[in-house]
Amino acid sequence: DKELDGNVQKYSVYARVTPTDKIRIIKSWQRQDATIAMTGDGVNDAPALKAADVGISMGETGTDVAREASDIILTDDNFATIINAISEGRGVYVKVRKTINFLLSANISELLVILIAMLLGWGSPLLPVHLLFINLVSDGLPGFALSREPMLTNVMNEPPMPKNTKLFAQGLGRQIGLNAALFAIVTLAAIWVGQNVVFGGLQANEQIGQTMAFTILSLTSIFHVFNIRSEKTLFAISYRANPSLVNMAILATVITLVITLIPFTQTLFGLTALSLGHWIVIIVLSLAPTIVIELLKYVRPTLFKV
Repeated sequence: DKELDGNVQKYSVYARVTPTDKIRIIKSWQRQDATIAMTGDGVNDAPALKAADVGISMGETGTDVAREASDIILTDDNFATIINAISEGRGVYVKVRKTINFLLSANISELLVILIAMLLGWGSPLLPVHLLFINLVSDGLPGFALSREPMLTNVMNEPPMPKNTKLFAQGLGRQIGLNAALFAIVTLAAIWVGQNVVFGGLQANEQIGQTMAFTILSLTSIFHVFNIRSEKTLFAISYRANPSLVNMAILATVITLVITLIPFTQTLFGLTALSLGHWIVIIVLSLAPTIVIELLKYVRPTLFKV
């Protein structure tokens, strides 16, 4: 086996191999940290199909034993389908990372806001109904549309990832931490303004702080879905690339504004009316994280690789 390990990378074609030889070749490559796919259709291929990282059997001409031992079955027995499967798998992986970035950034920021506000003695910054609304509407509607996001780059041009790659690798954890921190900072700033600064003759109080915190967390979550679509600027992506995402974001924004502006829904959600000055602060603070992220994309584009 040691001699095989030293020579196996020199050859691209193997002839007259037995089932035992196939397993030895697979394990030799695996000992060198390679990810191995094995294709086969016969009973003698089953042990190697099982030993490989990905076993691929033929659906039409393959034996039952080979199909049972494999991870993927080619229903059309066309090797070109393997390429399509790899492309689809890589695309799904990228979408999963985008969705995790989107959801965790928003949820962690909510936790940070609640924890820090309570430690500072500012009272409860958000009610349970606020959190439920943000998770179902502000996060839920745009997040659902992320599943229809097309691949903006050719994933087959990217090098394969090592099989032990973690989901939060390639800076995803760093992105989530940065996003959550930005969202939390602007929300805490809004709470302080609502509780301490008088606008339009409205007395500063805890309920105004809650209303501003709820509105900003909702809007920053909605805007964030555009930040994570690409490591490039959000303006480089056209509406036609994913109309449902844009439409869902607009719908979530409209619902949020309706909740915060109509007296009946204000009462229903424990909110209060705000002055023009409060709304200017909300707009500026809601856009601030997106502006910061866009600037960072320009300065350090590799930081936001998806």
